[in-house]
Amino acid sequence: MPVNILMPALSPTMEKGNLAKWLKKEGDKIKAGDIIAEIETDKATMEVEAVDEGVLAKIVVPEGTADVAVNEVIGVIAGEGEDAKSVSAPSAAPAKAEPAPKAEAKAATPAPAVSAPAAAAAAPAPAAAPAAQAQAAASGERAFASPLARRLAKEAGIDLGKVQGSGPHGRIVEKDIEAAKQGGAKAAPAAAAAAPAAAKPASAPLAAGPSDDQVKKLFAPGSYEEIPHDGMRKTIARRLTEAKQTIPHFYVTLDCELDALLKLRAELNAAAPEKDGKPAYKLSVNDMVIKALALALKAVPDANVSWTEGTMLKHKHTDVGVAVSIPGGLITPIIRDACHKTLSQISNEMKDMAARAKARKLKPEEYQGGTTAVSNLGMFGVKDFAAVVNPPHATILAVGAGEQRAVVKGGQLAVATIMSVTLSTDHRAVDGALGAELLQAFKGYIEKPMAMLV
Repeated sequence: MPVNILMPALSPTMEKGNLAKWLKKEGDKIKAGDIIAEIETDKATMEVEAVDEGVLAKIVVPEGTADVAVNEVIGVIAGEGEDAKSVSAPSAAPAKAEPAPKAEAKAATPAPAVSAPAAAAAAPAPAAAPAAQAQAAASGERAFASPLARRLAKEAGIDLGKVQGSGPHGRIVEKDIEAAKQGGAKAAPAAAAAAPAAAKPASAPLAAGPSDDQVKKLFAPGSYEEIPHDGMRKTIARRLTEAKQTIPHFYVTLDCELDALLKLRAELNAAAPEKDGKPAYKLSVNDMVIKALALALKAVPDANVSWTEGTMLKHKHTDVGVAVSIPGGLITPIIRDACHKTLSQISNEMKDMAARAKARKLKPEEYQGGTTAVSNLGMFGVKDFAAVVNPPHATILAVGAGEQRAVVKGGQLAVATIMSVTLSTDHRAVDGALGAELLQAFKGYIEKPMAMLV
């Protein structure tokens, strides 16, 4: 029988995406693993991989279509022995979804990172996977699972709505299905999770600004160009508004001397071994800022937290998001467990992710989550600024330019390279004194950078 190709959910929070391009045309033969289409979300362009064999009988949603809902039928595959020409497009997606295509990110050539203020607010926060999965089971929605897991579950007659995922963001993977076959899988607590969600009152709507027409009336006709908001800009606007309206921000600023760090950076870069005819790494000040913040959070673990209404999440790892400016918006790739990585690892990983971020090829797990963030405008000569906290983070560090300033040392006037940094905190989770303690620890690593090497 014909198999429907459904709009895939590329992350637990995805509700719709743009069907950017079909890589196969009607009548083409398809085998499992073929890349058949490209999907654009507000953050990335992902490849859709076929999991069924046959002939692409019908393209239901043409390429270039925007805001296609998850689970909407976008195409139909005719199975073996079926007449592809006789297959008709369904009028609506079936209640029981067939396996969804798998999405994977493509690689890109590394490029320098560029950061921007409050950029972390652009990246969507990861959903609480078990609760989201349980709610999906309770409402009859399609569970978040890999294509292989779906196929194995279908063959074994296992209801995905009753399987607890152990993959990234609660995704159901192969081992969860194998555990379910042996009776070892935990049933998703659908009823228990759905009940509190239903009982919780709806949050108040965000305050509305002036309407489009009201704003346009302030300017002469023909004196402006209208540029429609894309998905990324809408996400940035929504999350920044939510963050500033719901998070009580607290700000702490101090100055750090950079001379020792700049000297060490120059020595490390000069000592970099050759790889393929060029240095194996080239450290930036931002790479060392990432490492210093990660180590500071390790030294002050009470600040490495996330606020929830019921509990405080105290993280065991220091995952540092780094704000990167990309065409049309901002995104925050994450250096996982940064405190245990070498400076060269952080540098090379950051260059790779920044390049793929600019090409919109990051995978959701590469920009969702994290425990803190860095936003650096020093390369633009900005002296200091304050960034917006991006939940689930409780902190974000805004980094200004390193510049020579007059300082007093031992009662004598001297010149030093100074960098101003401002820590924004979620005051519900990180109080002023705790934020100051974190900044003091950060300053210690910046001014005595050899400590980052041991």
